Amino acid sequence: MIRDITLGQYYPGSSWIHRLDPRTKIIATLVFIVAIFVVPDFIGFAISFVVLALIIGISKVPLKFILRGLKPVFFIILLTFILNMFMIPGETLVKLGFLTITRQGLHTAVFMGLRLIFLILGASMLTLTTKPINLTDGIESLLSPFKKVGLPAHDLAMMMTIALRFIPTLLEETDKIMKAQQARGADFETGNILRRAMALIPILVPLFISAFRIAQDLAMAMESRCYGGNMARTRMNAMKMGSNDIMGFVLMALYLGITIAERIFM
Repeated sequence: MIRDITLGQYYPGSSWIHRLDPRTKIIATLVFIVAIFVVPDFIGFAISFVVLALIIGISKVPLKFILRGLKPVFFIILLTFILNMFMIPGETLVKLGFLTITRQGLHTAVFMGLRLIFLILGASMLTLTTKPINLTDGIESLLSPFKKVGLPAHDLAMMMTIALRFIPTLLEETDKIMKAQQARGADFETGNILRRAMALIPILVPLFISAFRIAQDLAMAMESRCYGGNMARTRMNAMKMGSNDIMGFVLMALYLGITIAERIFM
């Protein structure tokens, strides 16, 4: 399951999605997230599914690789589905002892489950098609207008990107620790959910030590290269939006407009 987490990973490619300006992709992701929360019914989800399918197809990122990112959060999706199915009052469909499944509860459960799936897949496409350094530059550029009010745009962008960048590194380190402990007789796969969760506790101490070591090595590497944050920092490759980015903005604005119109008039 550790290897199934794809958040923060970059999948190399040269597709149209990969070549878009990082600012375009960040704004497009925010638009997609807003649209997912605006969607009022399953027709809206069908439209979102078509948009997401087109993005995945154009990006040429393997669907199997993308869907792997759902495995680690499957329990959260399932728990959300079950809670909504049994906790929402309405017209009774099935009665299981003191538990009742209602038509409204089942509708809400499916609706919320799809919303979570679309949110995870949509957000994953941003990191899968954008290099960490480009993501940093894009976030900093979008936050730069707030520098006038004292917001440390560069520092915030750097912290966010480092956090995303080191998710795969920490997952790889966790996998190494688990394999080392399994070689010494540790068991992480048998027993109920509570027992397996308790078995993971011994992993936390070496993982924290490893995380602090990685952070210290990164800090020393940045200091040895005289990294000064936002002090007159220049870029080797300046970001520049082109016709592809304009087309991307038009398509996402059209998608958001259709979603809002569908909510208002349907």
